Amino acid sequence: MAQVLDLPETAGPAGGPATPAQRVARRKALLNWIAVHALGVAAALFFVLPFVFLVLTSLMSDQQALTRDLWPHPFEWANYKRVFDTPGFLTWWRNTLLYAGLGTVLTVVSSLPVAYALAKFRFRGRRLSLMLVISMMMLPPQVVVIPMYLFWAKQLDLSGTLWPLIIPMAFGDAFSIFLLRQFLLTIPDEYLDAAKVDGCGELRALLRVVVPMAKPGIAAVALFQFFYAWNDYFGPQIYASENPGAWTLSYGLESFKGAHHTDWNLTMAATVLVMAPVIVVFFFAQKAFVEGVTLTGVKG
Repeated sequence: MAQVLDLPETAGPAGGPATPAQRVARRKALLNWIAVHALGVAAALFFVLPFVFLVLTSLMSDQQALTRDLWPHPFEWANYKRVFDTPGFLTWWRNTLLYAGLGTVLTVVSSLPVAYALAKFRFRGRRLSLMLVISMMMLPPQVVVIPMYLFWAKQLDLSGTLWPLIIPMAFGDAFSIFLLRQFLLTIPDEYLDAAKVDGCGELRALLRVVVPMAKPGIAAVALFQFFYAWNDYFGPQIYASENPGAWTLSYGLESFKGAHHTDWNLTMAATVLVMAPVIVVFFFAQKAFVEGVTLTGVKG
């Protein structure tokens, strides 16, 4: 609005009143401002209202939830305590933190050297290696579910645990490798050449030069992997469904739904508690996340 109001009231040829063309231009600018901000408000409401409905429902009684009442009366704050008192809920938290935290660390540590080699090394088969990484991104995970399950469950007897989901992250992730490789391409080779002149080897140059400069890209990859593991439902359903002690939060939410009755207020409260850490993490890391994702497309 400030841009519209900053237009001069008298923009005529000799300091006189504005011409009809100038008044039309001012009206068009005002209407454009209103249209753009109206769309912005509408888009914000589209994303915010479902979350508001979720929170309000989590504070209702069981009889009031999913009725025509949109406002809790009274506010049932005890719903969150009842969720925490649910048998196994804290165990699901611990399992989810283990899966998301350890999986994120393993993914970043294993993917960064591969991305560095694809971005900065010149070797025969480099393009073929990159094409293999991209092809792995296009491969649906459902294609390898059966052979992977037979390997982890039948050969290694790790069914009922989260290790079949965590261990493979120590061998890199195609999407993380590609994203990091694109970001590392934006780092000038001159920095690496200067480090090597000073006596740094490849590993030391990676740790001392590349890692500090690639923090936004690393943060973006870490957040992607953390959000994926935190929200993963398919993996724990395949490997951990038979053991309630290995359930994660996303899979444990199913226990709030019964065959004949569902406590929707408690289900919504549990959903809020599952979403809250992800929202907090993204709120504090959004600057690095956006910068890392933006810079990955600067250079191909």
